[in-house]
Amino acid sequence: MSEQPAPISLSSNAAKRVAALIQQQGNDALKLRLTVSGGGCSGFQYGFGFDEEQKADDIVVTRDGVTMLVDNTSLLYLFGSEVDFVEDLVGASFQVINPNASSSCGCGSSFAI
Repeated sequence: MSEQPAPISLSSNAAKRVAALIQQQGNDALKLRLTVSGGGCSGFQYGFGFDEEQKADDIVVTRDGVTMLVDNTSLLYLFGSEVDFVEDLVGASFQVINPNASSSCGCGSSFAI
């Protein structure tokens, strides 16, 4: 029986950045939590934070020793997405490459379905 691919992924760059942030916090129990909520300039917005607790219904994605958690409700909007960390002239940020989004705002933190 083959393993199913994760419904959402974390890029290598994102995993490196999360690992560095966790090291700065000095708490190896931290996991990246990605959420989707109503709001933002396009209708929905992404939320990133750290969480020590994994809930029973969380989707768990691991990459290079880093864990990302996504709740089932948020996953409905994120299926097939990749979380990346991008550094450019404007700054550095986590970005979600979401194939389900019909549009997104200029800052990339909100989207529409």
